[in-house]
Amino acid sequence: MELKRVVVTGFGAITPIGNNAKEYWENLKKGESGAAPITLFDSTNFKTKFASEVKNYDPLNYFDKKEAKKMDRNSQFGQIAAREAIAHSRLIEDNVNKDRVGVIWGSGIGGLETFETEVLGFAESNGIPRFNPFFIPKMIADITPGNISIEYGFHGPNYTTVSACASSANALIDAKMLINLGKADVIVCGGSEAAVTASGMGGFNAMHALSTRNDDPKTASRPFDKDRDGFVLGEGAGCIILEEYEHAKQRGAKIYAELAGGGMSADAHHMTAPHPEGLGAYLVMKNCLEDAGVTADEVDHINMHGTSTPLGDIAESNAIAKLFGEHAFDIQINSTKSMTGHLLGAAGVIEAIAALHTIIHGIVPPTINHFTDDEKIDSRLNFTFNTAVEKDVNIAMSNTFGFGGHNACVLFKKI
Repeated sequence: MELKRVVVTGFGAITPIGNNAKEYWENLKKGESGAAPITLFDSTNFKTKFASEVKNYDPLNYFDKKEAKKMDRNSQFGQIAAREAIAHSRLIEDNVNKDRVGVIWGSGIGGLETFETEVLGFAESNGIPRFNPFFIPKMIADITPGNISIEYGFHGPNYTTVSACASSANALIDAKMLINLGKADVIVCGGSEAAVTASGMGGFNAMHALSTRNDDPKTASRPFDKDRDGFVLGEGAGCIILEEYEHAKQRGAKIYAELAGGGMSADAHHMTAPHPEGLGAYLVMKNCLEDAGVTADEVDHINMHGTSTPLGDIAESNAIAKLFGEHAFDIQINSTKSMTGHLLGAAGVIEAIAALHTIIHGIVPPTINHFTDDEKIDSRLNFTFNTAVEKDVNIAMSNTFGFGGHNACVLFKKI
């Protein structure tokens, strides 16, 4: 059986550095940081008092009041990114067969704000269970693709992938495979997260996972820097329209790139720490190259997972050096988490959008906030520190790794 090709025909985003895909890309190129003091709750007593929140966000700019009350912030972000991507792709205008359009979405946590609000409300109610009737449907992670399909009448495959921070990258890979096999013509694919809450921040602080650089939030996310001290929590959503190549050509859609490869692996090592030798990271990139039928020396760019954690950055860097050999030093590498913070389950898709744009525009955004080299990381690797670089990119990869040892990698190729 000959596998069908999968291409990108649209995208949308709402992020800490841009409330649509165009703003997001422009601020990536500029090296803008989205980190700032927390406004969503009182962080006075927290170890970390900053995060990368979506700026100037009012749900009533996107939803009517009744609709907004039925949706967690996480779902709202997902709906917004999907609407932009669907409009961008002209799916509705071209009257595609909605029975052959699916929605696959990733979220690492789901409706955390709703869960927190309802449980705290119960705790303060003297044991009387006065729960909101929308508590469960607002909270569950799979409600976002459900809501998207309801809005547009898409009847194809519809579900959520959950693999912590790899969730939306896994959604892209699942969507690719379903289209490869002819199970759908189009899949609206992405991820969302909204975990900047008291329990989200408190939980990650308890793990010592977050930066505590409260005196200078904008430089707190510093991947590969010797003085990195943890990641910056972010929120938002991204969406990519994946489509079967011949179907896209037939309707005259604009094709931005081909999603040629997807790789998956497990560290099988620890609940939260990466494999010390980067074994899972090495395997996932190797698997992705094999799936795409691409050799290591053809890769021009890698958007690394690069969270700014002491162990993770070293393991991933070592994996790249091992897999790509001497060619590793010719690859333009970056970590856009230095600007957006870590969007958890939405990280995979917004970073895939960034990698996709390097192919479209021939520009690799920087890894900002680099001050001091880490002697444990090979200095010959080109991390695109502090300034964007113009580069003709034909093949771009994006890595995403999650707690539990879940690893996912996607590869885009210029058409």
